[in-house]
Amino acid sequence: MLIKKPADIKPSQITDPRLYARRRELLKRAAALGLGAIAAGPAAALVGRPGTGDPIPDLVDTAHGDKLEPTAYEHVTGYNNFYEFGTAKTDPARKAQTLQPRPWSVVVDGECDAPGEIGIEDVLNDFTQEERIYRLRCVEAWAMVVPWVGFPLGRLLERFRPNSNARYVEFETLLDQQQMPGQQRAVLDWPYREGLRMDEAMHPLTILATGLYGELLPNQNGAPLRLVVPWKYGFKSIKSIVRISFTRQIPETTWWRLAPDEYGFYANVNPDVDHPRWSQARHRMIGAGLFDDKQATLMFNGYADQVADLYRGMDLTKFY
Repeated sequence: MLIKKPADIKPSQITDPRLYARRRELLKRAAALGLGAIAAGPAAALVGRPGTGDPIPDLVDTAHGDKLEPTAYEHVTGYNNFYEFGTAKTDPARKAQTLQPRPWSVVVDGECDAPGEIGIEDVLNDFTQEERIYRLRCVEAWAMVVPWVGFPLGRLLERFRPNSNARYVEFETLLDQQQMPGQQRAVLDWPYREGLRMDEAMHPLTILATGLYGELLPNQNGAPLRLVVPWKYGFKSIKSIVRISFTRQIPETTWWRLAPDEYGFYANVNPDVDHPRWSQARHRMIGAGLFDDKQATLMFNGYADQVADLYRGMDLTKFY
Protein backbone atom coordinates (compact mmCIF):
# COMPACT_ATOMS: atom_id res chain seq x y z
CA MET A 1 0.00 0.00 0.00
CA LEU A 2 1.43 3.33 -1.01
CA ILE A 3 0.89 6.08 1.55
CA LYS A 4 1.59 9.56 0.33
CA LYS A 5 3.41 11.84 2.74
CA PRO A 6 0.91 14.52 3.85
CA ALA A 7 1.42 17.89 2.27
CA ASP A 8 2.17 20.83 4.52
CA ILE A 9 -0.84 22.64 5.91
CA LYS A 10 -1.52 25.90 4.12
CA PRO A 11 -0.23 28.97 5.99
CA SER A 12 -3.78 30.29 6.24
CA GLN A 13 -4.66 27.22 8.34
CA ILE A 14 -1.81 27.65 10.79
CA THR A 15 -2.01 29.73 13.91
CA ASP A 16 1.16 31.12 15.44
CA PRO A 17 1.51 29.47 18.89
CA ARG A 18 1.47 32.86 20.60
CA LEU A 19 -1.73 33.86 18.79
CA TYR A 20 -3.21 30.45 19.50
CA ALA A 21 -2.54 30.79 23.23
CA ARG A 22 -4.02 34.29 23.18
CA ARG A 23 -7.14 33.05 21.35
CA ARG A 24 -7.70 30.33 23.92
CA GLU A 25 -7.21 32.77 26.77
CA LEU A 26 -9.78 35.09 25.21
CA LEU A 27 -12.22 32.19 24.89
CA LYS A 28 -11.75 31.36 28.57
CA ARG A 29 -12.34 34.98 29.54
CA ALA A 30 -15.42 35.14 27.33
CA ALA A 31 -16.77 32.00 28.96
CA ALA A 32 -16.15 33.44 32.42
CA LEU A 33 -17.99 36.63 31.53
CA GLY A 34 -20.83 34.88 29.73
CA LEU A 35 -19.80 36.50 26.48
CA GLY A 36 -19.24 34.95 23.09
CA ALA A 37 -17.86 35.60 19.68
CA ILE A 38 -20.09 37.59 17.38
CA ALA A 39 -21.60 35.23 14.86
CA ALA A 40 -22.05 36.29 11.26
CA GLY A 41 -24.56 35.28 8.63
CA PRO A 42 -27.88 33.43 8.86
CA ALA A 43 -26.49 30.68 11.09
CA ALA A 44 -26.19 33.23 13.89
CA ALA A 45 -29.93 33.09 14.48
CA LEU A 46 -29.83 29.31 14.93
CA VAL A 47 -27.01 28.76 17.40
CA GLY A 48 -25.67 30.10 20.67
CA ARG A 49 -22.27 31.60 21.31
CA PRO A 50 -19.16 30.14 22.91
CA GLY A 51 -19.27 31.07 26.54
CA THR A 52 -23.05 30.70 26.85
CA GLY A 53 -23.14 26.90 27.11
CA ASP A 54 -22.26 24.69 30.08
CA PRO A 55 -18.48 24.74 30.55
CA ILE A 56 -16.61 21.48 31.12
CA PRO A 57 -14.58 21.82 34.34
CA ASP A 58 -10.97 20.68 34.74
CA LEU A 59 -10.43 20.60 30.99
CA VAL A 60 -6.93 19.45 30.05
CA ASP A 61 -5.16 21.07 27.12
CA THR A 62 -3.29 18.76 24.75
CA ALA A 63 -0.98 19.26 21.81
CA HIS A 64 -3.44 17.62 19.42
CA GLY A 65 -4.03 20.12 16.62
CA ASP A 66 -2.42 23.03 18.42
CA LYS A 67 -1.35 24.49 15.07
CA LEU A 68 -4.80 24.23 13.50
CA GLU A 69 -7.18 27.17 13.50
CA PRO A 70 -10.66 25.99 14.54
CA THR A 71 -13.63 26.70 12.34
CA ALA A 72 -15.86 29.44 13.74
CA TYR A 73 -18.31 28.29 16.41
CA GLU A 74 -21.38 29.31 14.43
CA HIS A 75 -20.31 27.11 11.52
CA VAL A 76 -19.36 24.13 13.68
CA THR A 77 -22.75 24.24 15.41
CA GLY A 78 -24.86 25.53 12.51
CA TYR A 79 -23.81 23.29 9.60
CA ASN A 80 -24.28 19.59 10.31
CA ASN A 81 -25.47 16.26 9.02
CA PHE A 82 -27.75 14.71 11.62
CA TYR A 83 -30.62 13.09 9.73
CA GLU A 84 -32.45 12.31 12.96
CA PHE A 85 -33.49 15.97 12.82
CA GLY A 86 -33.76 16.46 9.05
CA THR A 87 -31.69 16.28 5.90
CA ALA A 88 -30.85 19.98 5.47
CA LYS A 89 -27.57 21.19 6.96
CA THR A 90 -29.36 23.74 9.17
CA ASP A 91 -32.07 21.32 10.36
CA PRO A 92 -30.12 20.03 13.38
CA ALA A 93 -29.52 23.54 14.77
CA ARG A 94 -33.18 24.44 14.23
CA LYS A 95 -34.80 21.25 15.45
CA ALA A 96 -32.49 19.44 17.89
CA GLN A 97 -33.84 21.19 20.98
CA THR A 98 -36.30 18.31 21.29
CA LEU A 99 -33.40 16.06 22.32
CA GLN A 100 -33.10 15.53 26.08
CA PRO A 101 -29.44 14.75 26.87
CA ARG A 102 -30.10 14.34 30.61
CA PRO A 103 -30.58 11.80 32.05
CA TRP A 104 -28.53 9.63 29.68
CA SER A 105 -26.76 6.30 29.90
CA VAL A 106 -24.89 3.99 27.55
CA VAL A 107 -25.24 0.20 27.61
CA VAL A 108 -22.00 -1.70 26.93
CA ASP A 109 -22.46 -5.38 26.08
CA GLY A 110 -21.51 -8.21 23.76
CA GLU A 111 -18.17 -10.00 23.83
CA CYS A 112 -16.92 -8.68 27.17
CA ASP A 113 -16.45 -10.02 30.68
CA ALA A 114 -17.98 -7.06 32.51
CA PRO A 115 -21.03 -5.84 30.58
CA GLY A 116 -22.91 -2.97 32.11
CA GLU A 117 -24.17 0.56 31.80
CA ILE A 118 -22.59 3.95 32.40
CA GLY A 119 -24.31 7.29 32.90
CA ILE A 120 -23.17 10.50 31.27
CA GLU A 121 -22.27 12.06 34.62
CA ASP A 122 -19.91 9.17 35.32
CA VAL A 123 -18.44 9.57 31.85
CA LEU A 124 -17.69 13.21 32.63
CA ASN A 125 -16.39 12.57 36.15
CA ASP A 126 -14.45 9.33 35.71
CA PHE A 127 -12.46 10.18 32.58
CA THR A 128 -10.11 13.13 32.19
CA GLN A 129 -11.63 15.49 29.63
CA GLU A 130 -9.12 16.70 27.05
CA GLU A 131 -9.26 19.26 24.27
CA ARG A 132 -8.50 17.61 20.93
CA ILE A 133 -8.44 19.91 17.90
CA TYR A 134 -9.06 17.68 14.90
CA ARG A 135 -9.75 18.05 11.23
CA LEU A 136 -13.23 16.82 10.27
CA ARG A 137 -13.66 15.70 6.64
CA CYS A 138 -17.16 14.91 5.37
CA VAL A 139 -17.63 12.34 2.61
CA GLU A 140 -19.49 15.13 0.76
CA ALA A 141 -16.15 16.91 0.16
CA TRP A 142 -16.40 19.65 2.78
CA ALA A 143 -14.37 20.03 5.95
CA MET A 144 -13.98 21.82 9.27
CA VAL A 145 -11.51 22.02 12.14
CA VAL A 146 -13.26 21.31 15.45
CA PRO A 147 -11.92 21.84 19.00
CA TRP A 148 -13.50 18.76 20.56
CA VAL A 149 -13.53 17.88 24.23
CA GLY A 150 -13.40 14.21 25.12
CA PHE A 151 -11.19 11.26 26.00
CA PRO A 152 -9.79 8.17 24.27
CA LEU A 153 -12.52 5.63 23.57
CA GLY A 154 -10.17 2.83 24.61
CA ARG A 155 -10.22 3.99 28.23
CA LEU A 156 -13.96 3.38 28.45
CA LEU A 157 -13.82 0.09 26.54
CA GLU A 158 -11.18 -1.31 28.89
CA ARG A 159 -13.51 -0.83 31.85
CA PHE A 160 -15.88 -3.45 30.41
CA ARG A 161 -13.10 -5.97 29.74
CA PRO A 162 -13.54 -7.08 26.13
CA ASN A 163 -12.66 -10.75 25.68
CA SER A 164 -10.67 -12.52 22.97
CA ASN A 165 -13.75 -12.85 20.75
CA ALA A 166 -14.17 -9.07 20.49
CA ARG A 167 -12.93 -8.18 17.01
CA TYR A 168 -15.19 -5.20 16.34
CA VAL A 169 -17.08 -2.51 18.22
CA GLU A 170 -20.61 -1.52 17.18
CA PHE A 171 -22.27 1.77 18.15
CA GLU A 172 -25.96 2.69 18.17
CA THR A 173 -27.74 6.04 18.29
CA LEU A 174 -30.86 6.76 20.35
CA LEU A 175 -34.13 5.61 18.76
CA ASP A 176 -36.90 7.98 19.85
CA GLN A 177 -39.19 9.60 17.30
CA GLN A 178 -40.34 12.24 19.75
CA GLN A 179 -36.88 13.41 20.65
CA MET A 180 -35.56 12.85 17.13
CA PRO A 181 -38.46 13.71 14.80
CA GLY A 182 -36.44 12.98 11.67
CA GLN A 183 -36.77 9.30 12.56
CA GLN A 184 -40.46 9.54 11.68
CA ARG A 185 -39.36 9.42 8.03
CA ALA A 186 -37.72 6.34 6.53
CA VAL A 187 -34.72 8.28 5.28
CA LEU A 188 -32.42 5.68 6.87
CA ASP A 189 -32.91 2.35 8.60
CA TRP A 190 -33.17 3.55 12.21
CA PRO A 191 -31.50 3.48 14.64
CA TYR A 192 -28.25 4.72 13.14
CA ARG A 193 -25.40 2.24 13.58
CA GLU A 194 -21.66 2.44 13.06
CA GLY A 195 -18.66 0.28 13.80
CA LEU A 196 -14.89 0.01 14.06
CA ARG A 197 -12.32 -2.72 14.21
CA MET A 198 -10.99 -3.22 17.74
CA ASP A 199 -7.58 -1.81 16.86
CA GLU A 200 -9.23 1.30 15.38
CA ALA A 201 -11.40 1.71 18.45
CA MET A 202 -8.41 1.38 20.78
CA HIS A 203 -6.24 3.80 18.81
CA PRO A 204 -5.36 6.86 20.93
CA LEU A 205 -6.68 9.29 18.28
CA THR A 206 -10.19 7.78 18.52
CA ILE A 207 -12.19 9.65 21.13
CA LEU A 208 -15.61 9.85 22.68
CA ALA A 209 -16.50 13.53 22.55
CA THR A 210 -18.48 15.17 25.33
CA GLY A 211 -18.08 18.76 24.18
CA LEU A 212 -16.63 21.33 21.83
CA TYR A 213 -15.19 24.79 22.33
CA GLY A 214 -14.74 23.95 26.01
CA GLU A 215 -18.45 23.38 26.61
CA LEU A 216 -20.81 20.42 26.69
CA LEU A 217 -21.87 19.22 23.25
CA PRO A 218 -24.77 21.13 21.73
CA ASN A 219 -27.67 18.87 20.82
CA GLN A 220 -27.12 19.37 17.09
CA ASN A 221 -23.54 18.11 17.37
CA GLY A 222 -24.46 14.78 18.94
CA ALA A 223 -25.09 15.45 22.62
CA PRO A 224 -24.34 14.15 25.07
CA LEU A 225 -21.80 11.65 23.70
CA ARG A 226 -20.49 11.01 20.20
CA LEU A 227 -17.64 9.23 18.50
CA VAL A 228 -14.84 11.13 16.73
CA VAL A 229 -12.44 9.26 14.43
CA PRO A 230 -10.45 12.01 12.71
CA TRP A 231 -8.90 9.95 9.90
CA LYS A 232 -12.28 8.68 8.67
CA TYR A 233 -15.14 10.41 6.88
CA GLY A 234 -17.55 12.14 9.21
CA PHE A 235 -20.41 9.66 8.93
CA LYS A 236 -18.33 7.19 10.96
CA SER A 237 -18.44 9.55 13.95
CA ILE A 238 -21.84 8.45 15.23
CA LYS A 239 -23.79 10.83 17.47
CA SER A 240 -25.96 10.54 20.61
CA ILE A 241 -24.71 7.05 21.46
CA VAL A 242 -26.83 4.78 23.68
CA ARG A 243 -25.22 1.38 23.07
CA ILE A 244 -21.70 0.07 22.48
CA SER A 245 -21.35 -3.63 21.68
CA PHE A 246 -18.28 -5.83 21.26
CA THR A 247 -18.84 -8.24 18.36
CA ARG A 248 -17.14 -11.16 16.62
CA GLN A 249 -18.53 -10.26 13.21
CA ILE A 250 -18.16 -7.02 11.28
CA PRO A 251 -21.14 -4.76 12.12
CA GLU A 252 -23.66 -3.95 9.41
CA THR A 253 -23.36 -0.19 9.57
CA THR A 254 -26.10 2.12 8.35
CA TRP A 255 -24.61 3.73 5.24
CA TRP A 256 -22.65 0.62 4.24
CA ARG A 257 -25.84 -1.43 4.32
CA LEU A 258 -27.81 1.24 2.44
CA ALA A 259 -25.32 1.90 -0.37
CA PRO A 260 -22.28 -0.41 -0.20
CA ASP A 261 -20.93 0.81 -3.54
CA GLU A 262 -20.74 4.36 -2.20
CA TYR A 263 -20.01 4.04 1.53
CA GLY A 264 -17.61 1.36 2.74
CA PHE A 265 -17.18 0.03 6.24
CA TYR A 266 -13.71 1.53 6.66
CA ALA A 267 -14.48 4.98 5.22
CA ASN A 268 -10.90 6.18 5.56
CA VAL A 269 -10.29 9.61 4.06
CA ASN A 270 -8.51 8.86 0.78
CA PRO A 271 -8.01 11.43 -2.01
CA ASP A 272 -7.18 8.60 -4.44
CA VAL A 273 -10.51 6.79 -4.08
CA ASP A 274 -13.37 8.87 -5.42
CA HIS A 275 -16.99 8.63 -4.43
CA PRO A 276 -18.91 7.26 -7.45
CA ARG A 277 -20.57 10.67 -7.88
CA TRP A 278 -17.78 13.12 -7.04
CA SER A 279 -14.04 13.47 -6.56
CA GLN A 280 -12.46 13.13 -3.13
CA ALA A 281 -9.21 14.77 -4.18
CA ARG A 282 -10.17 18.22 -2.89
CA HIS A 283 -12.62 19.76 -0.44
CA ARG A 284 -14.02 23.11 0.59
CA MET A 285 -13.54 24.50 4.08
CA ILE A 286 -16.77 25.57 5.76
CA GLY A 287 -16.55 29.24 6.63
CA ALA A 288 -13.86 29.99 4.05
CA GLY A 289 -14.11 33.08 1.89
CA LEU A 290 -16.19 33.10 -1.28
CA PHE A 291 -13.11 33.16 -3.49
CA ASP A 292 -10.94 30.75 -1.50
CA ASP A 293 -9.70 27.75 -3.46
CA LYS A 294 -10.64 24.23 -2.53
CA GLN A 295 -7.93 22.48 -0.58
CA ALA A 296 -6.15 19.25 -1.36
CA THR A 297 -7.42 16.36 0.74
CA LEU A 298 -4.69 14.58 2.72
CA MET A 299 -4.38 10.82 3.01
CA PHE A 300 -6.11 9.70 6.20
CA ASN A 301 -7.11 13.36 6.62
CA GLY A 302 -3.55 14.29 7.55
CA TYR A 303 -3.13 11.56 10.19
CA ALA A 304 -1.25 9.02 8.05
CA ASP A 305 1.84 9.07 10.25
CA GLN A 306 -0.27 7.88 13.18
CA VAL A 307 -2.68 5.41 11.56
CA ALA A 308 -1.31 4.09 8.24
CA ASP A 309 0.15 1.01 9.94
CA LEU A 310 -3.37 -0.11 10.85
CA TYR A 311 -3.96 -0.85 7.17
CA ARG A 312 -0.58 -2.21 6.13
CA GLY A 313 -0.97 -4.69 3.27
CA MET A 314 -4.63 -3.81 2.63
CA ASP A 315 -5.87 -2.74 -0.79
CA LEU A 316 -7.55 0.55 0.10
CA THR A 317 -9.31 0.71 -3.27
CA LYS A 318 -11.16 -2.45 -2.23
CA PHE A 319 -11.47 -1.86 1.52
CA TYR A 320 -12.73 1.71 1.27
